[in-house]
Amino acid sequence: MDVARRNNIRVTGRADGPVVVLAHGFGCDQNMWRLVVPALANDYRVVLFDYVGSGRSDASAWTEDRYSSLDGYARDVVEVVEELDLRDVTFVGHSVSAMVGVLAAAAVPERFSRLVMVAPSPCYIDEDGYRGGFDAGDIDELLESLESNYLGWSAAMAPVIMGNPDRPELGEELTTSFCATDPDMARVFARTTFLSDSRDDLKSVAVPTLVLECAQDVIAPREVGAYVHAAIPGSRLVTLDATGHCPQLSAPEATAEAILGFVGAAR
Repeated sequence: MDVARRNNIRVTGRADGPVVVLAHGFGCDQNMWRLVVPALANDYRVVLFDYVGSGRSDASAWTEDRYSSLDGYARDVVEVVEELDLRDVTFVGHSVSAMVGVLAAAAVPERFSRLVMVAPSPCYIDEDGYRGGFDAGDIDELLESLESNYLGWSAAMAPVIMGNPDRPELGEELTTSFCATDPDMARVFARTTFLSDSRDDLKSVAVPTLVLECAQDVIAPREVGAYVHAAIPGSRLVTLDATGHCPQLSAPEATAEAILGFVGAAR
């Protein structure tokens, strides 16, 4: 198995620096980190990759059985860090990848030393005593719309997810990214993402963790950030003065500054 080709691994930055692995969310790829990478690359070895079924990964390696659970994506992460024999990894996961990172760190704890969770959500559906941002009917409707007309759903939803209506180019970029994803693979990833409940996994986190939320985010409201922060003892919660679910695009300088401040302080 050629993991480097399968996951389109790219390594940049300082060759002998501490390792930062950047992981993208649903409908995206490693290009979503491009505005943050230069700030990290000065002092860190930065590893980027695409999950199988996203970006320039090897789509022939995709199977519905594997990628119908977050464990399949966590296996991608584990295989990437093992392929490069990475240690003392700071894993930066956006959106659903924040929880993928939790699973990967639990699987091979000897390889991970820090987690940065960017706009995380362990569960998207509201329950008594928990606000995920959506009720079950909302999620069912979202998935039905996505499955019946993925391109139309992408054009309608990407700008909402991105936020920042005064900067339409950001929503257009996310729409393009969504539309570049194979619809069948995207449908599976969407169901895996929006129907997941990883709240119990938070208790397994045993490394320094930064929870990075946006001031306004329709996908991961601030109640979710507070929940994740409370569930991980000793974690740090930082609220960016940013709108939308993708601060690495809408507020890259602030996002990079928060990551660097956390990683540097942890050393």
